[in-house]
Amino acid sequence: MNEQQRKQQAQIKQPENPSDIKSGSVNMERLKKTSSDDMIAKYFETTYEPPNLNKARKRGRDDVEVHYDFGIPEDMENIGEGRKFMIRTYGCQMNEHDTEVMAGILSEMGYESTNDTEEADIILLNTCAIRENAENKVFGEIGHLKALKREKPDLILGVCGCMSQEEKVVNRIMKKHPQVDLIFGTHNIHRLPYLVKEAMFGKEKVVEVWSKEGDIIENLPKARKGKVKAWVNIMYGCDKFCTYCIVPMTRGKERSRLPEDIIQEVRQLTAQGYKEITLLGQNVNAYGKDFEDSDYGLGDLMDALHKIDIPRIRFTTSHPRDFDDRLIEVLAKGGNLLDHIHLPVQSGSSEVLKKMNRRYTREEYLELVRKIREAMPNATLTTDIIVGFPNETAEQFEETMSLVEEVGFESAFTFIYSPREGTPAARKQDDVPEEVKKQRLYRLNELVNKQSAESMQHYKDEVVKVLVEGESKKDPDVLAGYTERNKLVNFRAPKSLIGKIVDVKITEARTWSLNGVLAETTAEVK
Repeated sequence: MNEQQRKQQAQIKQPENPSDIKSGSVNMERLKKTSSDDMIAKYFETTYEPPNLNKARKRGRDDVEVHYDFGIPEDMENIGEGRKFMIRTYGCQMNEHDTEVMAGILSEMGYESTNDTEEADIILLNTCAIRENAENKVFGEIGHLKALKREKPDLILGVCGCMSQEEKVVNRIMKKHPQVDLIFGTHNIHRLPYLVKEAMFGKEKVVEVWSKEGDIIENLPKARKGKVKAWVNIMYGCDKFCTYCIVPMTRGKERSRLPEDIIQEVRQLTAQGYKEITLLGQNVNAYGKDFEDSDYGLGDLMDALHKIDIPRIRFTTSHPRDFDDRLIEVLAKGGNLLDHIHLPVQSGSSEVLKKMNRRYTREEYLELVRKIREAMPNATLTTDIIVGFPNETAEQFEETMSLVEEVGFESAFTFIYSPREGTPAARKQDDVPEEVKKQRLYRLNELVNKQSAESMQHYKDEVVKVLVEGESKKDPDVLAGYTERNKLVNFRAPKSLIGKIVDVKITEARTWSLNGVLAETTAEVK
């Protein structure tokens, strides 16, 4: 997927939806006297452990408790009245869902959401640690907000999310960015009311980062975007330890929510009028593998959700190793279980896959694709691919190109490998020149674009069902939404159709989107 496709994916303007461990504190005066790594590391001994792959691999499956007693502390229930918050989100759907939870908590504290930094009394940067570029964007934004903090000393500026789980990031903020008041990680979002209280009334920078993953908190409020589609977290963490990935260290071990809690949440969303839900997990089809007294898996969960009267159910993101026959069997039932499957392959070379610790071969991946296509002949497959992994040879890259052609992916997120500190791959010497990596990415994108354009042509003159999400950002007179196979469709129609599933006849097929008309009308999208 190139930049053009990413822009296409963000062209829908959705309607707004008005929606314990004591924290550690750092005395900034003391920090000014000694800002050595030793002093900062010593502070973190009680609350934080730097990413360590060897320790992470050995981590046990400690009992994870499920809590249903979340509530806003009485003295913080109305603290936000007359105040506003803004959360800027970077990264994956999991981060977006975390933002919905934080927005829900702040709203219950009386705060109102705003998109204007000048109006905000709290600004949180919900960060991503997957790639260096995302990290650079966050530090750029922290720098831009320095002047605003100077103008508004009472503004609470916080950094949270995956970057906050990295010691080097926290050290950098502590040393170079005194304008940041609050730092917390991915495991303690439910502690936000207490952290805000400390930031408001304390005189010290508030830092709370847990190396322990924590328990599952079930009744957290959520301020969801719109009333059409919803994220539903079904598990947290990842135990796969791909050599290039920092997620097992920033998100922790796999912890699955109880099936009954997930089913109840989906039923509630259905009653509220949502038309589509996406089940989320870092490795979503590992769901249930951490249950010690049950073999209940994602296929069983999907089978239960299949019986709920909600039009569409998706899930992301899958790991090929955990995509089992039971899940394929259930998905083949169709109905509200959609056959658009995102199945990251990362490389078409078995040798590179071994170096990545993906735990499957090229042949095993292709066999999985064969099984999926046999059960669901019309399934749409999309993927993630990394080029330029350390020491990737020309022949290994060609294996990736041939796999893409053989599978016929209809779109792909494509990236040049980005080393992340704390991962095994970051220690590898790399003899592939940057220019060669860029050329490989260019060739791969050309192939993916070609396949996407060809797949789109099949929709010309067809009538498809579109879940209308909102207005196009480019033209408020044009509505936009997605088909069951996740194709973006633009068409002219009354705004009263937002939130409904309608039939649209496709009049024009583009590389990444479709234009059409309501099946009952002849108005064209210009």
